[in-house]
Amino acid sequence: MRLPAARGPISSALVTALRTGRTDELVPPSADDFAGPRTDVWGDDVQLALWTAYELHYRGFDDAVEATASGSDPEWDPAVLAFRAPLERAFEAAVREAVAPALAEVPDRGGVAERLGALVEADDGPPLSRHLQRKADREQLLDFLRERSLYHLKESDPSAFVLGRVDGRPKVALAELLYDEYGSGRPHRLHSLLYAEALRAAGLDASYGAYLAETSAATLASNNVMSLFALHHRLRGAALGHLAAFEATSTDPCRRIAAGIERVGLGDAVADYFHEHVEADAVHEQVVLGDICGALVQEEPDLLDDVLLGAAACLVVDGAANRVLMEAWGVLEPAGPAEATTATTATAAPTGPTLVPSQREAGADERERVA
Repeated sequence: MRLPAARGPISSALVTALRTGRTDELVPPSADDFAGPRTDVWGDDVQLALWTAYELHYRGFDDAVEATASGSDPEWDPAVLAFRAPLERAFEAAVREAVAPALAEVPDRGGVAERLGALVEADDGPPLSRHLQRKADREQLLDFLRERSLYHLKESDPSAFVLGRVDGRPKVALAELLYDEYGSGRPHRLHSLLYAEALRAAGLDASYGAYLAETSAATLASNNVMSLFALHHRLRGAALGHLAAFEATSTDPCRRIAAGIERVGLGDAVADYFHEHVEADAVHEQVVLGDICGALVQEEPDLLDDVLLGAAACLVVDGAANRVLMEAWGVLEPAGPAEATTATTATAAPTGPTLVPSQREAGADERERVA
């Protein structure tokens, strides 16, 4: 994958430095940059810059220099990390503010699984999978597959970073779940490979990062929040809480998406990825709620709030990405000022994604999240 085309001055500075090696010329954004409308934390420029910085820890970029002006590998170049840090701080603050209303509704009694379950059940995000199942045309389903390829072609890789940050029962259970995600010893059943096969069967490009240029800022944020949690030891609880909500809201949407794919005639080879997750994620939900998050909080009680933070972030940030996609298709009315809640903090710009859930379709009372 090559470095992306910049979407503003912040991403341009980082991309240029990685391409030329002149990381010594990077000037980290200041707090003032996030104090007004000049820089939207949820916008294209910041989210692409953050995604690019994080991607150095995954596959990297073919056209990035092997050694920067300081002689460092770009992944660990001090100037790159210093440039990333204020972006992370602003993003984390914005995420925390965005999820505060959801967290305020979580009961203060009950076990970890019960509280996570209450958080998931209370979520009322845009009905994306129901639209894909019942009404989406072929082009909308292809658009969905392209948009989600940014994550699913490296599926579970953020969670793998967390394995070394926990111990005991949570480590064992997480390793068990990741073993399944990575094909259970069968390379051809690697979930990211299944998604690549689905893309090819649909006539799409299965190259890693092929559709980055057209990926929305909201979807970049959905990816970035996973990396934010996974790459910081202090946020390990949030990383696993995010995983819990991700798995707990996957089975029914995957079933619906598979039905929509078959309805428009994209074929079994495209639907196979989603059929695989109907069965797998039903099992994963129980593992991650009890054996991972439950055991983690039992061993480290102080991490309960972080676990809930991560779960809420999954629901809220993914919900915003779903809304952006549906609004682009013209099947969901943009939220008006009276109903919209934006992610604003002292260190974040006052504009952000719509984070208030839309009204559900009649009878659509099941949990909703993109697969």
